[in-house]
Amino acid sequence: MRGVSAPTSRPVLPLRPEIVGVAPYGAPQLDVPYLLNVNENPYAPAPDVVADIARDVAAAAATLNRYPDRDFLALREDLAAYLATESGVTLAPEQLWAANGSNEVMLHLLQAFGGPGRTAVSFAPTYSMYPEYARATSTAWVEGRRAEDFSLDTDDVAATITREQPSVVLLASPNNPTGTALPRATVEAVLAVADEVPGGCVVVVDEAYGEFRRTGTPSALELLPAHPNLAVSRTMSKAFGLAGARLGYLAAAPALVDALRVVRLPYHLSAVTQAVARAALRHAPALMAQVGSLRDERDALVVWLRERGLTVADSDANFVLFGLFDDRHAVWQGLLDRGVLIREVGPPGWLRVSVGTPEETAAFKDALVEVAAL
Repeated sequence: MRGVSAPTSRPVLPLRPEIVGVAPYGAPQLDVPYLLNVNENPYAPAPDVVADIARDVAAAAATLNRYPDRDFLALREDLAAYLATESGVTLAPEQLWAANGSNEVMLHLLQAFGGPGRTAVSFAPTYSMYPEYARATSTAWVEGRRAEDFSLDTDDVAATITREQPSVVLLASPNNPTGTALPRATVEAVLAVADEVPGGCVVVVDEAYGEFRRTGTPSALELLPAHPNLAVSRTMSKAFGLAGARLGYLAAAPALVDALRVVRLPYHLSAVTQAVARAALRHAPALMAQVGSLRDERDALVVWLRERGLTVADSDANFVLFGLFDDRHAVWQGLLDRGVLIREVGPPGWLRVSVGTPEETAAFKDALVEVAAL
């Protein structure tokens, strides 16, 4: 029998050109005492919440030989009831959608309304995953700029939308990494311009940190009845402390939600995920009490940083962007050397710290005083 000759060269992987040499997204995952870099809720679920989740997961486990409810209407009803309490906005279950984290929700939006020959627009600095959603769906990406105080200049936004004629506009409120929330009038101004785009334009307001907004800061959910091209996304990763469960969701007109049902993968939301989310929603009042303490901790941290001569962006989120440093990496490394991991992100000179427990915040303050000689 003849031997098979070895190939003369290795086969080439046919990567899409736009991902050649691109590194995967991800914040540093380091084993240090104080993890304040990815905006997690520092409080683990209480024992009664854990017990309730475990009970429902056990019940779901007994049915894992069957596919889950692909339209998860019971979960959508629970999400609608939660938003009615949290934001005072009444929604039908058909106006809710959910997926594996708000990342997948955003991907569904770009799959449905983006694509080749279409454009998505946002305004930097903002969430660094947005252009990756665009790249993953072969959607052209255009990034305008925010003002010096990280607000949106509505004239500049209008000019950008009119020039680019996007099919999707992505607005984070509160914005990541700045913490800046959008006034209702700003969102309305963006919607007015989007309504004039030939062929239509979906405006997405990403409220991943919406529960942490200060008193008097509105939710874009209030604008849904008058705007069928508006989608407002939320997540259970932050306020609910369920980052490990991966449950994000949005509210929109039923026709917009139906478009997402077309592009989702079959049975994308597992029975276990649905069980975890529904159990946690039953404990929303207790979990929201933790949100109040984190708001207080955030506001006190903003005051403390400003009292030491630092520039701090107003925050409606569970994190604070602060600076300015000539060598922010040296400050970041100095904090890490002292066991405190924060995020080196945002415009040059700025750093972002997540709001932690009082103990974690105290450790951050002590380390920063040493590193920055405050």
